[in-house]
Amino acid sequence: MKCLNQTHKVFFDSRSVPRAFWENGDEDVTIKILFCGVCHSDLHVAKNEWGFTNYPVVPGHEMVGTVMKVGSDVKKFKVGERVGVGVIVGSCKKCESCQQDLENYCPQTIFTYNSHYTDGTKTYGGYSDMIVVDERYVLRFPDNLPLEGGAPLLCAGITVYSPMKYYGMTEPGKHLGVAGLGGLGHVAVKMGKAFGLKVTVISSSPKKETEAIERLGADSFLVTSDPAKMKAALGTMDYIIDTVSAVHPLLPLLSLLKLNGKLVTVGLPDKPLELPIFPLVLGRKLVGGSDIGGMKETQEMLDFCAKHGIAADVEVIQMDYINTAMERLAKSDVRYRFVIDVASSLSQ
Repeated sequence: MKCLNQTHKVFFDSRSVPRAFWENGDEDVTIKILFCGVCHSDLHVAKNEWGFTNYPVVPGHEMVGTVMKVGSDVKKFKVGERVGVGVIVGSCKKCESCQQDLENYCPQTIFTYNSHYTDGTKTYGGYSDMIVVDERYVLRFPDNLPLEGGAPLLCAGITVYSPMKYYGMTEPGKHLGVAGLGGLGHVAVKMGKAFGLKVTVISSSPKKETEAIERLGADSFLVTSDPAKMKAALGTMDYIIDTVSAVHPLLPLLSLLKLNGKLVTVGLPDKPLELPIFPLVLGRKLVGGSDIGGMKETQEMLDFCAKHGIAADVEVIQMDYINTAMERLAKSDVRYRFVIDVASSLSQ
């Protein structure tokens, strides 16, 4: 199966990867990829919107599958077990961040694709049939999590779970605003409800109200283009998790927060956002950020989702649909995550 986007030089084919990449070391796990989510980051990298794409690139950092082979020193996994691989596949293992199980903040983090191992070997992602990963960066995938719906949790899920835990967005009865109802936002709604929070979706699209409340379980819906409703909601929220990946104003969101409220951004716009200072000073408010999570916390997140029946809402596609999926993703035309059925694509 080969799919080449000539415009962006993006290869979706394991055969473009040097054979040495697949060698299984003593601490490595060889994984047969069954499903791989299509993250908005994949689109950013494919189009070089962040400015650091190193073509050719094989995207994909939300993959689930089964163990095919383990190295002699692997202790955590056995052949045949269900596993997942997320955004990172390496770190120094020695720095303060790594020692605190925060490998995602290691200065030498190795990303699953568009990155390099210490020996210079380039990393390639999950739009492929297999991958070899150090066991430290492989996750046990709970038996009661659906593979296709669980795959996006390896990026989208941990991206919202980690800041919710770190910034204390877990106290039952508190009011959480979720800005943006896409791949990240819809998972944040589900997690917020699982934590016992009152959840309001904040969106620029009034068409999403019914889905947000009736399908995802949000308590209320706030349209940013409705001045009356925005005014009525001023100072009502304890936290807002901002998942919007496009450039947008922060002032309306800050105005919705109570005294001591927290606005945490996890979307990654390709241009800087303007941060107004007066609302922060006058309301003792906080603006923070967060970047996925370490391996321990990511495993915790998967177990939490399995316990509460949380999975992403997905549209499963074949590999040969990926370029169309990318075009649709750019238009936000997906509810809410594309997932490639790798095994089925290859069998055809």
